[in-house]
Amino acid sequence: MKIINRTNNAVLAENAVVADTFFTRAKGLLGRKDFNQGEALVIRPCNSIHTFFMRFPIDLLFVTKDNLVIKAISRLKPYRISGIYFKSAFVIELPPGTLEASLVNQGDTLIIN
Repeated sequence: MKIINRTNNAVLAENAVVADTFFTRAKGLLGRKDFNQGEALVIRPCNSIHTFFMRFPIDLLFVTKDNLVIKAISRLKPYRISGIYFKSAFVIELPPGTLEASLVNQGDTLIIN
């Protein structure tokens, strides 16, 4: 799957994977040693995440069912918990630095296909 910021046409991920079952949502990025540019994990449904037992920081986008970014968090470190965003239908986890490089902001609209 590909994720593009419709607002500025920046490509966030060329290789996005969806985690939408109990097992895939629970596993998330746990156990991974790295998270390469161009990759993303879309967790649905989701309105909050944790980074317990992870080995690297991640960028996060909390997104509504209409693909509107309601919260962007850069470089959330391991062993942290995000806030709860009740309007979020899903979260996109991205390699650190992706949000800064692609200039994603709250209020942007995404294309996911």
